[in-house]
Amino acid sequence: MRRKLVIFVADSLDNAHKFQQAFARLDVEVAAGSSAHLERLLVQHPSYDLVVYEARGDAFSNMGRVEAAIAGEGGGAALLAIVERSRLDEFRLPVRVRSDFVVHGASAEECAARIRQLLWPGDEGGSRDVLCVENMVVNLATYQVTVGGEPLDLTYLEYALLSFLVTHPGRTYSRDALLRQVWGFDYYGGSRTVDVHVRRVRAKLGPELAQHLETVRGVGYLWSA
Repeated sequence: MRRKLVIFVADSLDNAHKFQQAFARLDVEVAAGSSAHLERLLVQHPSYDLVVYEARGDAFSNMGRVEAAIAGEGGGAALLAIVERSRLDEFRLPVRVRSDFVVHGASAEECAARIRQLLWPGDEGGSRDVLCVENMVVNLATYQVTVGGEPLDLTYLEYALLSFLVTHPGRTYSRDALLRQVWGFDYYGGSRTVDVHVRRVRAKLGPELAQHLETVRGVGYLWSA
């Protein structure tokens, strides 16, 4: 699954630092430059999904040119404008591309939320709820797992065990620890039930993916990256 690509265009360091924090909250690739580098960035990264454009100072008057450049690509990319509060009366959202804006001075959290909405519209889970391992995709928001694009038929406990290990890679968990984390403190069955579920999950994953679910002899299980 290709990661989303964002082109970030700004001439001020304050927005550069803030959006660096916002991008860190999202699973995206970023190509950054000043407003003078906009056209070059668009050419160098033709598969971009979003342009974040700081429309401040002289760059404000170039909004029409930015909109035309994105619309002309025909790839369905979106635009997020950074606008000064004092210029909101004269600002108009572009209509030829999907777009939104944030006011200069907005928090990194708000900026990340606006970006998320433009990149994953209607996906309440967003990027952080989707994990990819080789050809397996685990959607933590919808409780679905696919392998090679095909849905994996897992019981709830099989899914819960797999998703827990996948979200904690490289850490070894004993059977008792997995019972507490996955089955819950109210479970009174034997710890060997973990072994049964691990075998079932491995069988459904197939030989290549099953290699990631490792047995640590005398300790328990881990998911290797």
